[in-house]
Amino acid sequence: MIQVISDVLTPDELKRFRELLGQAQWQDGRATAGHVAVRAKANEQLSHDDPLGQQLSEFLLERLGKISHFIAAALPLKVLPPRFNRYTGGGSYGDHIDNAIFSVPGAGARIRGDLSSTLFLSDPDDYDGGELIIQGEFARHQFKLPAGQMILYPASTFHQVTPVTRGARLAAFFWTQSLVREHSRRALLFELDNTIQALAQDSPEQPAVARLTGLYHNLLREWSQT
Repeated sequence: MIQVISDVLTPDELKRFRELLGQAQWQDGRATAGHVAVRAKANEQLSHDDPLGQQLSEFLLERLGKISHFIAAALPLKVLPPRFNRYTGGGSYGDHIDNAIFSVPGAGARIRGDLSSTLFLSDPDDYDGGELIIQGEFARHQFKLPAGQMILYPASTFHQVTPVTRGARLAAFFWTQSLVREHSRRALLFELDNTIQALAQDSPEQPAVARLTGLYHNLLREWSQT
């Protein structure tokens, strides 16, 4: 299940993010790649202990907790603090699958990466290339979203970032451990939740709304891992 989540950041917030990231101390992104991915990765990242990165990461974590679309689709149990990357001068990231387990910096804890997220921070017209390509079950999906929009997708899928041949592609990225580990079950719960919301809006007093809501919570109770 791939989801596009709109309006994560406002235009003013995006402007501020880009101003701050324009002054950031970027480092070679290969420093955080695994022994296989390092051969495919050519970008820049902020260090996990960079004060600016931590400031922007905390802001995004707070914002994500208020976005109902993200909560409903991801059913987050743990979210790795967002990180930031930049692609310029032909930088790219070849086909790869993300790590399964991530350490939370400074927390002595680990999370399982069930879902990957990329929040686009640069306007699409400001750079050429830089498309995020995700291998779906039957086809490859290509995304180059407007600034402020985010893509949420299974971390178990092959994906890549095409070479950026003009300008700079700025993005935030992070991983989520979901309450519901299986993608198929999480997709069913998301569809059920959307159905309940639609019915509640049209006919809030309909008895089916309460029954379906009970079914949703019983399935979540059955399938969740905390």
